[in-house]
Amino acid sequence: MILTVTMNPSVDISYPLETLKLDTVNRVSTVSKTPGGKGLNVTRVLSEVGEDVVATGLVGGKLGDFIKEKLDQAKIGNQFFDIRGDTRNCIAILHEGLQTEILEAGPSIAPDEATAFLQHFKELSKDFDVIAISGSLPTGLPSDYYATVISLANANQTKVVLDCSGQALQDVLDQSEKPFVIKPNTEELAQLVGREVTDDIEDLKATLNQDLFNGIEWIIVSLGAKGAFAKHGDKFYRVRIPKIEVVNPVGSGDSTVAGIASALVQGFSDADLLKRANVLGMLNAQEEMTGHVNMSNYETLFNQIQVEEV
Repeated sequence: MILTVTMNPSVDISYPLETLKLDTVNRVSTVSKTPGGKGLNVTRVLSEVGEDVVATGLVGGKLGDFIKEKLDQAKIGNQFFDIRGDTRNCIAILHEGLQTEILEAGPSIAPDEATAFLQHFKELSKDFDVIAISGSLPTGLPSDYYATVISLANANQTKVVLDCSGQALQDVLDQSEKPFVIKPNTEELAQLVGREVTDDIEDLKATLNQDLFNGIEWIIVSLGAKGAFAKHGDKFYRVRIPKIEVVNPVGSGDSTVAGIASALVQGFSDADLLKRANVLGMLNAQEEMTGHVNMSNYETLFNQIQVEEV
């Protein structure tokens, strides 16, 4: 079983417009409202590929109720912790081939809520094989909060897939309790090591061999259209992916996380784990909806991905 953690979820609202007109009224005929946030994108994809998944995190108010209702309707398990603040809206205006986003900051989490969620997570997480933690921390939570969450999961010997960036990721790497998998891109790696990181194999090897990353079983570096580079234990892999027609790349990283979590639960080999992760990311990019995959194209893409130990 897989548990997903979304600490700052949202209701994602999509407004498609032929043209966005400023300083006047814009009317939309079609509106979509879906549970959003990186962790809930991961949840949706895991459900679509048939994994037994439960979502948790922090929700509040009518929008929090909306998220739970939508997941219930989709028959996706969820055990959120209710807070006093209101869950946020995130608006995407799709116009003239562009996407303009308006993102609310979200609620501020009180100290007693932060402590209570840790207890909620401690009890809930005992029943899961893999935990996927994704996205930013809401206001009110310390930047090392994920490090505390990971220590609770590690106490149960549960494999944690962490997808976050900035100070939250730095604080995790500075602690003794490490996640099983992290999934940075080269820009995020550069922030961590304080220098530019390229997609050169030797440069990536040297970067991932730094002491900062000791204790992490898997490091999977996204290289965008160029595929990925990965370190598992003392082995390095170069992943090459076929060229595809991209419709909407938003959520592809979350779909990749879903693939990693799924492959860990299924006990896939290194090569098949990397292929599954990248296929799901590519399948998401081929769809208009964020956090959605069409599995009818899975085998074709899976067989085109090349994984080479380097």
